[in-house]
Amino acid sequence: MITERLPALGSVTADVPRTRRWFVRALARPSLPALVGLAAVLAVFLPLAPQLLTVAGLASVLDTAALIGIGGVTVGLLLIAGHFDMSIGVVAVASALGTALLTGQAGWAVWPALLASFGGALLIGLFNGLLVVNTGLPSFLVTLATFLVLQGIARAGGTAVSGVSRVTGLEEADGWQSVAAVFGSTLEIGDGRFRISLVWFLLVTAAATWALWRTGFGNGIFAGGGARRAARQLGVPVARTTVTLFCITATAGWLIGTLGLVRLAGVQVSGVQIGSTGLVSAIDFIVVAVIGGCLLTGGYGSTIGAAIGAVVYAVARNGIVMAGWDPLWFQALLGVLLLMALLTNGVVRRRLKAAPRS
Repeated sequence: MITERLPALGSVTADVPRTRRWFVRALARPSLPALVGLAAVLAVFLPLAPQLLTVAGLASVLDTAALIGIGGVTVGLLLIAGHFDMSIGVVAVASALGTALLTGQAGWAVWPALLASFGGALLIGLFNGLLVVNTGLPSFLVTLATFLVLQGIARAGGTAVSGVSRVTGLEEADGWQSVAAVFGSTLEIGDGRFRISLVWFLLVTAAATWALWRTGFGNGIFAGGGARRAARQLGVPVARTTVTLFCITATAGWLIGTLGLVRLAGVQVSGVQIGSTGLVSAIDFIVVAVIGGCLLTGGYGSTIGAAIGAVVYAVARNGIVMAGWDPLWFQALLGVLLLMALLTNGVVRRRLKAAPRS
């Protein structure tokens, strides 16, 4: 019979207590910080905001978690590989703006406009990945530079091309009904409205989890983040994996932007909003991934944990509003959750360094 337990070499000197074995196994799970954070926010907000348990409250939480989770899960993959992407938020805004301009100003049908903006997002991801791989520059700085370039283009170009503060009227474009069905459908249950973004979130999480744990691509992610030089010497395609991951985060940015565009049936052409939204979203995605157990140093993490981290984020954000608190407290609470996750990750990092490696 095949088991997952390796045979012990030598005599066993002492039995480890069962409670200690359970604690050690729990610490080995990357999703532990997210589970602890979820328990903490539920303990705080359920007594203060019982509306969270209603159908409408659940729908609101899941909608927030879906949008932040799509980015958080894909950014989590990149963190496991030892890289950052600060441009994903502005890619979401810029791709939505590009689709709206092609549809509302150039008269394109919606599907060709979406394909064009998708191609643009892939080019941005390809540029980020190739630049990181070929120059060896820190991905944080490379993608921050990309963020600034896209921010400037969106600010100046959007206003210059459209000449208006908001692009609307997309509902009259060819193909809008089918696009709305794919990216904007809703299901009403009682007084709650569940959006199709939740389905996209689950699909992204399932695909990312399968790829991470069941494919050679996932092995390359862990190997590249844990020991990049050794992985290259062993023949792991670290460069190709890195470029692919940046394309995946860019695709996630495009998807988030498209979901928002279809939901609002338009886009705001505003330089201030484009700049602030893109940077804040990128930071939030990283925070969600870290709460989910992804180490900033790479080589360790969980897509399931990142998905749970998105739920933690959503419960905290909606709970503060439902409890009647000042929404500005959300940033403070998010910082506390991030600090808890970093401390937990620090324990995990020390355990990994102390463990013998082959």
